[in-house]
Amino acid sequence: MRNSRLPELLVPASSLEVLKVAVNFGADAVFIGGEVFGLRAKAKNFSPEEMAEGIRFAHEHGVKVHVTVNILAHNSDLEGVRVYLRELREMKPDALIIADPGVFQIAKEECPEIERHISTQANNTNYATCNFWHQLGASRIVTARELSLKEIRELREHIPDDLELETFIHGAMCISYSGRCLLSNYLVGRDANQGACTHPCRWKYSVVEETRPGEYFPVYENERGTYIFNSKDLCMIEHIPDLVEAGIDSLKIEGRMKTALYVATVARTYRKALDDYAKDPALYLQNMSWYQDQISNCTYRQFTTGFFYGKPGAEEQIYDSNTYIQEYVYLGTVSGRDEKGYAVVEQKNKFCVGDVIEIMKPDGSNPAALVRGIYDADGNAQESAPHSRQELHLDLEGETELYDILRVKAKA
Repeated sequence: MRNSRLPELLVPASSLEVLKVAVNFGADAVFIGGEVFGLRAKAKNFSPEEMAEGIRFAHEHGVKVHVTVNILAHNSDLEGVRVYLRELREMKPDALIIADPGVFQIAKEECPEIERHISTQANNTNYATCNFWHQLGASRIVTARELSLKEIRELREHIPDDLELETFIHGAMCISYSGRCLLSNYLVGRDANQGACTHPCRWKYSVVEETRPGEYFPVYENERGTYIFNSKDLCMIEHIPDLVEAGIDSLKIEGRMKTALYVATVARTYRKALDDYAKDPALYLQNMSWYQDQISNCTYRQFTTGFFYGKPGAEEQIYDSNTYIQEYVYLGTVSGRDEKGYAVVEQKNKFCVGDVIEIMKPDGSNPAALVRGIYDADGNAQESAPHSRQELHLDLEGETELYDILRVKAKA
C-alpha cells in the first residue's frame, strides 16, 4: 500500500520572473521550457542563462524544476535534441518532460541521472502503457486529460508504487485528444506538435457551400453561437479530496503562457486549499468560498471539471464567445526597493497617481494601497504609467515585499 501524503503542487512558469513568483506563492515544483524543443514556442521561455538561474533559485528555496522537451520530433530535430540535453545535464533540473520515444532514449543516453517524465502528449490512458514506460526507466506519467478519476484510481492500482502519476487539474483544455492536434498545421502551417499552435479551437467558424463560394453561413449549435471547439477551463479546487484519494502524486496547473498574476493567483489558492486539507478536511470545506472567490481573480473561460466525473457534454463548451473573464488587471511584480524605500516594478498595464491598487501577497492577503507617487528610473515624477515594461519606482501607502504582485480591479 502507498502512504497517504499531500500531492505535489506543480506550477507553470513562462519566464524567470514568473518562476520566482511561482516559488514565492507556494509551488512545490515548477515546469518550464527552453527556447527549443518544447510545446509552447510562443511563450517567452528561458534562455540557457535564465534557465540556469531559475534552477538555482528554485533549488535554494526547496522547489523542483521540470523542463519540457516534449515535441514530437522529426529527423531534423534529433541531433539538436542531443546537444540540448547535454546542456541540460550541466544545469541539473530535477526532471525532463518527454513525449517522443526517440527523445526519451536520447535523454536516457545523455543525462540518465535526470528523471524522465512521460508527457500527456504521449496519450497515457491505461496502466499497460504506464508499466511499459516504467520498464524503460520513466519515473512519472502525466495522465491523459481524457481520463476520469475512476480510471486514474485504476491506473494507480495496477502500477508500481515508485511510478508517480501527474495530472492536470486546472487551466485551459485542448479540443484535441491529449493535445495532439493537426488543426493549426492544416489551417496556417504551424504545427502544434512542434510547439507552434495558433489555437484555432478558439476561432469563430462559418460554413461555405461548394457551389456558392464567398457566401458564409454561420455555424449554430443549439442556437447559442459559433465557437464550436471552445472548451471551458478546468478547475478542481472544489475536489481536492477526490484528487488525493485517487492516488495522484502531482497536481499540475496549465498555463506556461500566462502572466505572473495568473500564476500567483492559482498557486496561492491551491497551496492554501492543499494545506488546509492536510490540517483538517473540515477546515478545507470551511474555507471553500474563499478558494472559489480567489481562483476567479485571474483570467479564465468559466470553469468545468473536464473528464474527471464522466464525459463532458455540451454544457462544458462556450458557444457565444472566445474571450476570457478578467476580474483583475496585472500591474507588475515587485522586483526590489530603491534607496528611498519605493517599490521597483516593471509596469505591465496603465495606472495613475491617486489610484488605489492591491498588493497581492503569498499569505492570502490583498491589502489596498494608494499610489502616492510614480517615478521613472531617473527619479522623474510622472502622473501615470502608460508605457508597458517601463521600470517604475512607486511610492505606495502600504508595505511591499519582493515578488509581491500589484493588481487592480478590472473596470466593468
